[in-house]
Amino acid sequence: MSWFVRKEKGISTPTEMKREAPDGLWYQCPSCKKIMQTREHKLNAYTCEHCNYHEKIGSDAYFEVLFDQNIYIELDENLTSGNPLNFVDTKPYPDRVRATMLKTGLKDAVRTGFGKMNEVEIVIACMDFNFIGGSMGSVVGEKIARAIDHSIKHKVPFLMISRSGGARMMEAGFSLMQMAKTSAKLAMLSEAKIPYISLLTDPTTGGVTASYAMLGDFNISEPGALIGFAGPRVIRETIGKDLPKGFQSAEFVLEHGFLDFIVDRKDLKDKLTSLLNMLR
Repeated sequence: MSWFVRKEKGISTPTEMKREAPDGLWYQCPSCKKIMQTREHKLNAYTCEHCNYHEKIGSDAYFEVLFDQNIYIELDENLTSGNPLNFVDTKPYPDRVRATMLKTGLKDAVRTGFGKMNEVEIVIACMDFNFIGGSMGSVVGEKIARAIDHSIKHKVPFLMISRSGGARMMEAGFSLMQMAKTSAKLAMLSEAKIPYISLLTDPTTGGVTASYAMLGDFNISEPGALIGFAGPRVIRETIGKDLPKGFQSAEFVLEHGFLDFIVDRKDLKDKLTSLLNMLR
């Protein structure tokens, strides 16, 4: 079997002939550190096949997971933030917004869409944490309000997917006003007897938690999501005591009665469809 033996020594491949693995082929779980193919990770609804860690994803991925064949009509896609307070910190607010738009490809921290989920028509509003921490500004409140109007007009259920650090400080009082605005719109949705499901993902905090995120006919969450008003560090420093184990995790919040159930992202589409079919 001499043809299995390398007869020539010192064979080397020129640099230009070497082939490297393409970027993005593999995904390493930040929780268990195990590696899986990016394609498999995507097919697994962006969850780890080893430890079930739910990767933090944005509106593009959620729409892909939930809408049939990823077909939907985006609502109010061109709404962008103004600068009502002429706010400046390390840079003017409009400059920060423009830079974030260029970096993320998003117009603001929420996107809304109308389509079908397992053949059930639905309006979905999904927040993007990559846009200034998913902060709630005037555009976020307005787009959610208009999405609720669309649900009322077409008599279809409304799903809100929250992921936010809270109110947007650059808009101060204008941001806080969105809490009342969206809550009033949800009251109108309730009067029209149209279902509202609120999905809380990691993290959901601040004024978002204190308004539309906790006003669902059903409040549900993904496993391990951080849910609260103030963060654990702030609470610990304020009360001067250690917090219970798992404090503000979805499982802790469920145990204390603030959630209806926790759903694995892989089962999310089917669970939501079953829930809405029961409510018909």
